[in-house]
Amino acid sequence: MTRPLSVQLYTVRDQLTADREGTLRRLAAIGYGAVEPYDVLTDPEGLRRIVDELGLTVSATHAVQLLGPRPEAVLDAIGTLGTDLAIVPAGIEPGEFTTRDGLARAAERLNSLVPLAERHGIRVGYHNHWWETEPRFGERHAIEVFTELLDPTVFLEVDTYWAAVGGAEAPGLLRRLGDRVLALHLKDGPGTRQDPNVAVGGGAMPVPEILAAAPDAWRVVEFDACAGSTDTLFGALAASRTYLTSLEAA
Repeated sequence: MTRPLSVQLYTVRDQLTADREGTLRRLAAIGYGAVEPYDVLTDPEGLRRIVDELGLTVSATHAVQLLGPRPEAVLDAIGTLGTDLAIVPAGIEPGEFTTRDGLARAAERLNSLVPLAERHGIRVGYHNHWWETEPRFGERHAIEVFTELLDPTVFLEVDTYWAAVGGAEAPGLLRRLGDRVLALHLKDGPGTRQDPNVAVGGGAMPVPEILAAAPDAWRVVEFDACAGSTDTLFGALAASRTYLTSLEAA
């Protein structure tokens, strides 16, 4: 895997609010080579300037606003940030993943974005939580049926932790989804909805098997929550990078 290890900036959202440049410098100093912004409309020019100065890559962006009234502005901001991957991480009601009609409606919402995104040179993707894996249709998780209804150009960023919380065996799910998976969210913990995350490699997730199941996907570290201080959070990010780097080198 030759791509740099990325970190979802939602992980350090409070720190970014307090000191954006200092936070990004700290991530770069740990050794992360890429970032995945989650708030593309707030000063994309300034964020791009800092990222470029630090030699970081923007692996992709989260852009829930694509489902809002101003998708063109969102796509312009994503282009400014220097990536061609726009991931929708929320904005579709969880209940839509419980019925086939709901899956069809959800897929159509994403598919309708494809022509506009293509005119901007951008690909649309989708990021899951637990509610896309918890419902089953026969032997398949809802996310698998949903993927079949998506335009072939729409890719997936599989949050492996949330997939497991929703009852999926993450490596097997990744193998079945195949080359639709362009990115992975790597997080770890006890495998519950409520408890905070821990450093990747320090919890219940089968990380080596996950990486082997999607060898060409972007690796993106994310914590939804991490117990303790800011120093604890950055320590967990550093430990995650050390662990993942050791696996990639093995």
